[in-house]
Amino acid sequence: MASRKTSRPNRDSGDKYSVLLPTYNERENLPLIVWLLVKYFGESGFNYEIIVIDDGSPDGTLEVAEQLQKVYGEDKIVMFVLLFPFKGTAYIHGMKHASGNFIIIMDADLSHHPKFIPEFIQKQKEGDYDLVSGTRYRGNGGVYGWDLRRKLISRGANFLAQVLLRPGASDLTGSFRLYKKKVLESLVEQCVSKGYVFQMEMIVRARQLNYTIGEVPISFVDRVYGESKLGGNEIVSYAKGLLMLFATT
Repeated sequence: MASRKTSRPNRDSGDKYSVLLPTYNERENLPLIVWLLVKYFGESGFNYEIIVIDDGSPDGTLEVAEQLQKVYGEDKIVMFVLLFPFKGTAYIHGMKHASGNFIIIMDADLSHHPKFIPEFIQKQKEGDYDLVSGTRYRGNGGVYGWDLRRKLISRGANFLAQVLLRPGASDLTGSFRLYKKKVLESLVEQCVSKGYVFQMEMIVRARQLNYTIGEVPISFVDRVYGESKLGGNEIVSYAKGLLMLFATT
């Protein structure tokens, strides 16, 4: 199998990438994901910052983040925000503190590997895309660590969304993406959904507004530490959100 190659970036491009990491009970995962981000940004030469947005974690995630700020510096670990509720609001708060002209959103639970970020950036530059989405369902992308039930749920949910919404992207529910900051601000203003449906609506609204979408195949790995938040309530919310988008877009 041919290996992926990512060309060396232009360090003088003037672009800066703000990574938004919403967290809840991620004290074990946060040091690892931050170390990996620092490693791959350092190797590729892109200018970056990491913004940790904590949702009042009772396990001490915020204290861990404060220690990481001391290790890596306040110019790299920028801000810790306590907020309620989660996801869409987290991105709004994160963007307010982001100094980059590009925003990267990803999960802090190690399911999204930072090694793909240079490929996201290269893809964006190749086509000047408004957003680049990681996809589990195209090329050599895939999912690892899920049981058959969860794989079937994910595939089924994505298939239904493709049939009903025709979004022009292969992975609607993924949350590993790169946006032009102005594009993300515009999309967040348009979106009304929360939770898992939020990511789907972002793609659908992007299509409505004629934003261009690039895709990079990624390997999604189930979280190493902590518990998955997917349950019956989330599945019902997804179904309701899908029908809402079908009726209104």
